[in-house]
Amino acid sequence: MRFLVTGGAGFIGSAVCRRLVANPQHRVINLDCLTYAGNLASLQQIENYPNYRFVKADICDSQTVAEILRDEDIDVIMHLAAESHVDRSIDGPEAFIETNIIGTFRLLTAARAYRDSLPAERAARFRFHHVSTDEVFGDLPFDSGIFTEDTPYAPSSPYSASKAASDHLVRAWGHTYGLPVVLSNCSNNYGPFHFPEKLIPLVILNALDEQPLPVYGKGENVRDWLYVEDHAAALEAVATRGRPGQSYNIGGRAERRNIDVVETICRILDGKRPRAGGSSYLDLITMVSDRPGHDRRYAIDPHKTETELGWSADESFESGMAKTIDWYLANDWWWKPIRAQKYAGRRLGERAG
Repeated sequence: MRFLVTGGAGFIGSAVCRRLVANPQHRVINLDCLTYAGNLASLQQIENYPNYRFVKADICDSQTVAEILRDEDIDVIMHLAAESHVDRSIDGPEAFIETNIIGTFRLLTAARAYRDSLPAERAARFRFHHVSTDEVFGDLPFDSGIFTEDTPYAPSSPYSASKAASDHLVRAWGHTYGLPVVLSNCSNNYGPFHFPEKLIPLVILNALDEQPLPVYGKGENVRDWLYVEDHAAALEAVATRGRPGQSYNIGGRAERRNIDVVETICRILDGKRPRAGGSSYLDLITMVSDRPGHDRRYAIDPHKTETELGWSADESFESGMAKTIDWYLANDWWWKPIRAQKYAGRRLGERAG
């Protein structure tokens, strides 16, 4: 199959590209405008593969998108391009509206025109896969509830609101124009090549630099954690075997409190890279004021994806975290240049507007 992956230089997108390109029968076109979180270094291992091509462009550039769809004879669009950091959306929501909503609209418009130009047989197998988040569902109590594909939307942050809007646009294009769309909503990802301002890589790298390990509030907020390579496998299944008009929840069945995540990282690092003097990385944990509108808990039910598409996560939280830490310990060539840029001169997400 011939895939157009938008946002393929990002954390999840690069994992998708690496997975798809490993199959020599696939061709993968990676379209990314290389914002702060896009990094071609994450794709070094596949950049010279004959079935891979990178195009630097914005999803809002309708002409370039249309040319790629036509020239590359695309079968599947996997739409991952998005502004995705909740704290950044609090400090500057405009970019999230532009990329996540307007960008998705322009991509849908191009996809519809392209699909309508195809012969009937080709048009029937074309798919538009929109990759979204569990944050569109809002907040859950600490002691009950789980997100299913039928959970009503209740986004809390500018980020999740922009993703909810894009989800609705995709469904509308499927319902109104007959565009063969599939959607997926995932839980929190972690793993190699994760941008260093997100919780897990931030804690790992701050610990290695002997810096404070910031934890919001009391650290009791709960997230379901999904190893990124498992997510990439699920996304391929949704894109190639998902039923048009359906959405699929993807989760790792690994709910953890934020403080438990941080403490797990500290204990693994204590064994793999002990601190000088013998003290524990746990001593670096620093509780900081919570961010505005911080959802208490996310929990996702991946039963439909598991039973209908035959996917399940290979990594447990413990095995995935050990692999992640090993990767960061062995690959400072990737993360040191990013840390050196001082991408976060101040703490993000402190402003309420």
